[in-house]
Amino acid sequence: MFDEIARDVRTIQVPKRGRVVEVSGPVPFVVVDETGALVAPIRRFLVDFVAQGNSPNSVRSYAFALLRWWRWLCAVDVEWDQATAAETRDLVLWLGFHSKPRTSPRTRSLATAGTVNPLTRKRYLDDRYAARTIRHSNAVVRSFYEFWIEVGEGPLINPVPLARGGGRANAHHNPLEPYRPGGRIRYNPKLPKRQPREIPDPQWQALFAALRSNRDRAVLALAVSTAARAQEILGLRVADVDWGEQLVQVIRKGTQSSQWLPASAEAFVWLRLYLAEFGEPLDPNQHLWRTLRRRDRGEGPHHQPMSYDALRKVLTRANAALGTNWSMHDARHTCALRMVRDENLDARDVQIILGHAHLSTTADIYLVEDQAQIVRRVQHHLADRRATPPPLPPAGIQGYDDSDLTILFGGQL
Repeated sequence: MFDEIARDVRTIQVPKRGRVVEVSGPVPFVVVDETGALVAPIRRFLVDFVAQGNSPNSVRSYAFALLRWWRWLCAVDVEWDQATAAETRDLVLWLGFHSKPRTSPRTRSLATAGTVNPLTRKRYLDDRYAARTIRHSNAVVRSFYEFWIEVGEGPLINPVPLARGGGRANAHHNPLEPYRPGGRIRYNPKLPKRQPREIPDPQWQALFAALRSNRDRAVLALAVSTAARAQEILGLRVADVDWGEQLVQVIRKGTQSSQWLPASAEAFVWLRLYLAEFGEPLDPNQHLWRTLRRRDRGEGPHHQPMSYDALRKVLTRANAALGTNWSMHDARHTCALRMVRDENLDARDVQIILGHAHLSTTADIYLVEDQAQIVRRVQHHLADRRATPPPLPPAGIQGYDDSDLTILFGGQL
């Protein structure tokens, strides 16, 4: 039995063997070993994964999770087709005990890692593996072995087991909730329920004022008025802007379908100021967001498409000046919460704008009571209780003594 296998995960050192490589072809990312040779089982799985219509970003994410699993099997000296639930269990324990490897040591962020920002009340990232990372790793490895068990060339039992006594999946399904793909994975850590992060209006104005260019202001103005994700906004092309109707067309992250989203008039003002700085019309098929400086990458100096890392550095500079740690996703939360509070919009409207497949996703995240508002209402309640004297008991009720009524109602006759 795998329960008889005992490892001291504290002493296990996982070697940095292999890496994820971007390649040309149907599969955009592959995993290679320390000699540069393709890891054939992962490559074959990723081919099937791409054929199912998954995006390049998903392929990259799965490749890194499988690289971690491959390194772990090398560390415990177990062949990939002989893995058991013991390897999954010990990897989860190892991820919970060890820190993530870093390519360079922390400098300015060393003092804030893992702490809570006093202005935003958001926790800074630390070097520990988050619960979502561990759950994603388990899901990827389980799907990897499901593929090989179906092919008939892997182990007989999936080494990422489901929870004991979970019962049949969706046996008592609520029609208002999405169907679960299966039972809960046994070694998944619990996820704390997180509240959506809204940027208060004064801090939003300060963040907007800390930006250095009209391009950056246009990006954030679009994000806070359309609730689009950062990658969806960065994927905009010049032809995706409808100036007359004040709409922008984004490619949704999950479904890869196009959707027109309304944006605020302020966002279009900043967008027009940004485009006026080029001095020449852009091709309709060009990316809308481009670098402010020209760079030469073999085709002459010209403006390059803006990457996600460049956008992240824009917010990093603004946060450093303000002492905050806001992110692009906070603008999406802010827009969603503003729409939820609008009496002219219902939950279905918010779901469509956010691009959620199920209404329950929107309801679980955004149709919740704001804790700050609850605290303020309770404080007002307590203040009213202190200011309002206790009610006087009715006097002269036949059959009752006045002193007893005074004690019962807490008043004075």
